[in-house]
Amino acid sequence: MFDKILIANRGEIACRVIKTARKMGIKTVAIYSDADKQALHVQMADEAVHIGPPPANQSYIVIDKVMDAIRQSGAQAVHPGYGFLSENSKFAEALAAEGVAFVGPPVGAIESMGDKITSKKIAQEANVSTVPGYMGLIEDADEAVKISNEIGYPVMIKASAGGGGKGMRIAWNDEEAREGFQSSKNEAANSFGDDRIFIEKFVTQPRHIEIQVLCDTHGNGIYLGERECSIQRRNQKVVEEAPSPFLDEATRKAMGEQAVALAKAVGYASAGTVEFIVDGDKNFYFLEMNTRLQVEHPVTELITGVDLVEQMIRVAGGEPLSITQDDVKLTGWAIENRLYAEDPYRNFLPSIGRLTRYRPPAEQASGPLLENGKWQGEAPEGPVAVRNDTGVYEGGEISMYYDPMIAKLCTWAPTREAAIAAMRDALDGFEVEGIGHNLPFLSAVMDHPKFVSGDMTTAFIAEEYPDGFEGVELPETELRRIAAATAAMHRVAEIRRTRVSGRMDNHERKVGTDWVVTLQGQSFDVTIEADPSGSTVRFADGETVRVASDWTPGDQLARVSTDDSGLVLKVGKISGGFRIRSRGADLKVHVRTPRQAELARLMPEKLPPDTSKMLLCPMPGLIVKVDVEVGQEVQEGQPLCTVEAMKMENILRAERKGIVSKVNASAGDSLAVDDVIMEFE
Repeated sequence: MFDKILIANRGEIACRVIKTARKMGIKTVAIYSDADKQALHVQMADEAVHIGPPPANQSYIVIDKVMDAIRQSGAQAVHPGYGFLSENSKFAEALAAEGVAFVGPPVGAIESMGDKITSKKIAQEANVSTVPGYMGLIEDADEAVKISNEIGYPVMIKASAGGGGKGMRIAWNDEEAREGFQSSKNEAANSFGDDRIFIEKFVTQPRHIEIQVLCDTHGNGIYLGERECSIQRRNQKVVEEAPSPFLDEATRKAMGEQAVALAKAVGYASAGTVEFIVDGDKNFYFLEMNTRLQVEHPVTELITGVDLVEQMIRVAGGEPLSITQDDVKLTGWAIENRLYAEDPYRNFLPSIGRLTRYRPPAEQASGPLLENGKWQGEAPEGPVAVRNDTGVYEGGEISMYYDPMIAKLCTWAPTREAAIAAMRDALDGFEVEGIGHNLPFLSAVMDHPKFVSGDMTTAFIAEEYPDGFEGVELPETELRRIAAATAAMHRVAEIRRTRVSGRMDNHERKVGTDWVVTLQGQSFDVTIEADPSGSTVRFADGETVRVASDWTPGDQLARVSTDDSGLVLKVGKISGGFRIRSRGADLKVHVRTPRQAELARLMPEKLPPDTSKMLLCPMPGLIVKVDVEVGQEVQEGQPLCTVEAMKMENILRAERKGIVSKVNASAGDSLAVDDVIMEFE
């Protein structure tokens, strides 16, 4: 076995590999750019090597620089993680030439299956059902439009070397095909150094289900069940689970056997994933094979007990699999939520900055365990597991140069319902401040009836949130629980304020029992009766809620019991009350005396400034191009400019007809959030 492994990656996946290597007694080497000098993976590794400036195309995907780091460190093997060089056959060849083991598949398998065009042709030759499309290289936008018309709209425009949602666009007409081709080509060149594009039919109402395979160099191959990855935004997965709530055992077996057969056909050896789209009748179609570890691999590990990173390392070391297909048992249910540095209230645009607060929920170990390929005891019936794979820490920065993923939060439980419930609690207890993030959206998804029922497709987000995410409207039953909790919390804070030292004599302040709680446009008159073990909050209609908590003023997380039902609240202080975040809702809660509430109703509402005649930069980014000029008339939906952030190109379009009166930015300018790009008459 290897003594030292270099991880040719960064962030959470580098930290993930380091954890397993440490468990196996293998020393690790991290590589880092200028932007990652203080990164968590650098701190965790046994040693670290600097490889260049922040942009990935000047550091993490420069093969010569990574090879120099390998020579400096004396590493015997390299784990590429995912993204960057993980599916780059030239990198694998360079390692082989140096006598360094690649913790991944053989070069031939990478070339055959890592390239989406080639993999489609191989699948077709193997009589695997594939989606109709054009597998040849496409020279320009005109040819892309012609091919799209031949296939029939809608079409999916994809980068051949793509992954992680980069270099992918859906086109519904000629104009979108032309724009999508160029943007996909640019993103592919910037992210992968390979701008080849192909086009295939976009199958509407599909599910995205993938099979995890594991093969060794001795001809053994197994599949470890499937992952449901249908909840996606911009073709990037957001929520994954294993197993799928849609598949039956017969379909799972057919898909698994086909995936293994495909892997063996190209001499595959390592962990890999075969992706399918599945229609409502459980017909499945091969999409592509990812010749690497998937981002969502933890859910498979949680239901099988198999450490995929360990298996990859052992296969790379020449060991045969210690697990047979009969050893693979799918136990319980696992769900993964990807926490992104994206502001859901700004159409999920990237957010960068310093993590002023980062407090993930406590990890809990549970679930099935495998040791040497054999089951150890019975799977637990009651406990849940909580796992958080991350590469950041409180005080660290989210950089504009890399993917916006902060962490992968996973829960496991014996049933899907219990796993969802555990995820809800874990999300409510996850504290992140300093940047925009998608925690509220993830909480909303976990409560959405379609997700809870398991009846969702890859169109879930587009269909359920067509106008973007604007927060969650909580039902009155939940509002009453929060009103009762915050009233009791406010009383505790008021009592604390009466005990401040240095008060004037003969001015003792008394805390009343009657309060008015206002939140989400509703007001509740309540009376609080307190005792040593908690408070009884009585509403005007006679309903009572028993509240108990150990919350103290200043705590930013409150765990409250309301009538013996748990409630987790993120708490911020505002004038006259709290900012409360719970279950995807962001609430301003005011707790006032009856007289204060009466006067508050007379106060005028402060309106936001009018920005309707301005185009504001929605996120920190780089202006790639400006499509209009002063005096030009623009139509609704017309492209105005393109902003690049976190390796994604975002086309900003006109919301209505107008005339450009001023342009404040040009190509190459770096802008902050809400900087004015242009103005209109």
